[in-house]
Amino acid sequence: MWILIIVLVFIALAFYLFSKQDKIGYYAKGERLQRMEAAPNFKNGVFDNLENTPSLAEGETMLTVMRKWLFTSNPNKQPLSELPHVQTDLNALPLDSNVLVWFGHSSYYLQLDGKRILVDPVFSGNASPINNIKAFLGTNTFGVAEMPEMDILIISHDHWDHLDYATIRSLQPKVKRVLTGLGVGAHFEGWGYPAAKITELYWGETADIDGLHFTSCTARHFSGRWLTRNTSLWSSFAVRSSNLNMYLGGDSGYGKHFKEIGAALGPFDWAILENGQYNESWRYIHMLPDEVVQASQELHAQRFIPVHSAKFVLSIHDWDEPLKEVTKYAKNKSALAATPKIGEVVYLNQNQSFNAWWENI
Repeated sequence: MWILIIVLVFIALAFYLFSKQDKIGYYAKGERLQRMEAAPNFKNGVFDNLENTPSLAEGETMLTVMRKWLFTSNPNKQPLSELPHVQTDLNALPLDSNVLVWFGHSSYYLQLDGKRILVDPVFSGNASPINNIKAFLGTNTFGVAEMPEMDILIISHDHWDHLDYATIRSLQPKVKRVLTGLGVGAHFEGWGYPAAKITELYWGETADIDGLHFTSCTARHFSGRWLTRNTSLWSSFAVRSSNLNMYLGGDSGYGKHFKEIGAALGPFDWAILENGQYNESWRYIHMLPDEVVQASQELHAQRFIPVHSAKFVLSIHDWDEPLKEVTKYAKNKSALAATPKIGEVVYLNQNQSFNAWWENI
């Protein structure tokens, strides 16, 4: 009996000490918490989605999901060889060019109207609190050292595969402003960012930063870095420059919000939409490929770039399935999908074609 008690105490202590690590992050308090409490979808200390959004689909439980994860054998969950990539020198890109460079998963670099923007950077080579979700070979060749000074750092939500502690801490000297969802700024302040650098928006709120107009938009997802969920907001963002209107999707399941955003803020020249790490078991919080194409059309996006794939194993599908499926559905629906290699420059004011680089790997 005493042995069992000692083991349980040891486990509890280990959980407590782990939860106190700086990388776990921080909860909102003071004026930030008061702003959150005034939000219409903040109740009992947590945010909620505007649509009913169960974590798991009907008929699924954590037990059934874990069983699928543990006992579904798929040797193609990660590539057998290094992924092709282009090692673009970001510092050499002319500032008067409007471009996007994807770094794998949901990390990418934008230049709009001479301003440098970095979105959801994860450069540590890992996407979990215990360093067990490793980046594929060839997908982690960009890091903080390769980044120029950033005018704006955008974080869609605080999950580990979007808000990377090591990256954020190392980036601080290069970041002028942070734009994120309400409550996420608590992490940044806890990690040493001055409050004056941080802009936090609730859905529908706007901010003008360096001549760019940002609108925080709804997403259908969740947040949390440890055991407590939804203590900060998950968001998408619309950004309007002098000649481009873009939608930066973050993570989201499919929902009515895409049509509403398209009607209110579209049409968009480009939409960056998550496409990967999906599963029918959690379809309400991550889109399936056909839904990605539908969302792009409801946003009235002229072109879209599918992201959230080709870097980490966070589901049980083939690593290249998201790209195969979304390009197939896009072709069938006459939607224009741009699929650059990691590091390849996308010229946002030009019509480019991209090959199916994921084939034969």
